[in-house]
Amino acid sequence: MDEGTAQYDNSTDNGSSWTSWGATQPDLARSARALLAELLGELTPQRPLPIERAVLPPSRLPSEVRDQLVAVVGEAAVLDDNAARARHAGGQSYSDLVRRRRGDASEAPDAIVTPATADEVSDVLRICSDGRVAVVPWGGGTSVVGGLSAIDGGRRAVVALDLGRMNRLVSVDHISRTATFEPGVRTPAAEAALAAHGMSLGHVPQSFERASLGGYVVTRSSGQSSSGRGRIDDMVLGVRMATPRGELVLPTMPGSAAGPDLRRLVLGSEGTLGVVTELTLRVRPIPETTEYEGWVARSWEDGSRILRTLAQDGPKPDVLRLSDEDETRMSLALSGTNGAKKRAMDTWLKLRGVEGGCLVIVGFEGSSGDVRHRRRGVRRVLRAEKAVPLGATAGKSWEHNRFSGPYLRDTLLDEGVLAETLETATTWSKLPGLYQGVRCALTTALARDGRPPLVGCHISHVYPAGASLYFTVLAAARSGNELEQWAAAKSAANAAIVEAEGTVTHHHAVGTAHRDAVVVDLGGPDRVGIAALRAVKDCLDPAGILNPGKLLPDIPA
Repeated sequence: MDEGTAQYDNSTDNGSSWTSWGATQPDLARSARALLAELLGELTPQRPLPIERAVLPPSRLPSEVRDQLVAVVGEAAVLDDNAARARHAGGQSYSDLVRRRRGDASEAPDAIVTPATADEVSDVLRICSDGRVAVVPWGGGTSVVGGLSAIDGGRRAVVALDLGRMNRLVSVDHISRTATFEPGVRTPAAEAALAAHGMSLGHVPQSFERASLGGYVVTRSSGQSSSGRGRIDDMVLGVRMATPRGELVLPTMPGSAAGPDLRRLVLGSEGTLGVVTELTLRVRPIPETTEYEGWVARSWEDGSRILRTLAQDGPKPDVLRLSDEDETRMSLALSGTNGAKKRAMDTWLKLRGVEGGCLVIVGFEGSSGDVRHRRRGVRRVLRAEKAVPLGATAGKSWEHNRFSGPYLRDTLLDEGVLAETLETATTWSKLPGLYQGVRCALTTALARDGRPPLVGCHISHVYPAGASLYFTVLAAARSGNELEQWAAAKSAANAAIVEAEGTVTHHHAVGTAHRDAVVVDLGGPDRVGIAALRAVKDCLDPAGILNPGKLLPDIPA
């Protein structure tokens, strides 16, 4: 067992741009800008207001509670200046960004507390529980479902519990291939720390550059290598969680039959039951070889069948993605792929009888022999369905742009484009109906002046029984009414998902965006599951201070 106590650089450039993912935004290609105007109609550009113009309500944190918090964590770790509060005003949903771009920081917490140890977290929860102050746990700030909104739930005030100082790699067990971390370490820092031990976590969601490990656990994250590595659910072996009732310690076990698995209560709890202070994850040696390549399936149906075959019968690549025709075209246009390069690709496909087509990305990570073996098997399946190879260049292009979506969204919002995503999942037999139902709901809700929105979709997480669907939506934003515009579309999409028997969220969590539609996922119309979760919350959080207004629906249990 190797012990490590060093702290790693956990910083990002997010502090320089309070309204967006980060300060570095890509330019939109001229051809992409022209195409958007042609397809979506007139756009009204809107630049965000600077943080100095943010409008915040006065802090409501009682002085006696503040004094108690300072006594625990120190004066420097209790922040109630306007800039710090504004930067913690929500996450990264479209609604969050629209509000902040307007200078609206009304969902900001009354203060931010930055503990450095698990004991400090426990003390903060005790103080806030006694003082009836709500606590919103904060990791990387990347929630896209309203999971970080400072809802007080009838309490006296709200503090954001920013875990960024708890960013240590605690230990690495090479024999068992596990690593124990504090919750606030962000993924690049985690990978850098593990690399010093020849290890890697291999969990790579699109939020990789900013999200925290603790955030992954409490939102049940799924990474881009999920076909090979699985979800974060599959990586969690042990957890420590502070609650107002006391500390929940779930020791590291590869498997156990000691009653219901309480780790599953931590997974997906979204800070409503407690605050994760330590987590032990499954890790692996750094892969010897990593390869990605692109293919084009002749249709969405053909591509879906390819993915189902690989998920059920193998061999499984580590990365397996299928974009529908609309997303394929949208991605090429927004990346500025045009001119000679685009014509060459179109010619290549036409010579093989493909008009349009759907992009497939496959990726392999592991030893050279293993990668070679699986790649041959995957290629046989792709060729059997007459998919057209694009080669490693397309794979490298995807790898280069794999984290670009959030940055590009900031650029699109500047141009006056409503840009948002949503995701769902169901079984293979129900997937076609879910796909068509959600597309139809979004298209109908967001059509404007006879112009439909751009709705693209991809599959990026597959299982033997089914797969996820991830939708990207672009529409002309209704200046001044953006929130209402998206709320109507989201409501229609949620209704379509429920009607098609999908889950309202596959890996984005519940937050506030899915709270009223999550009844089916949590046990059905009799609400037995909701009642059970509320009983657990009442036990662990009797004063109801932890992330109120999230996860559990506001309906009678």
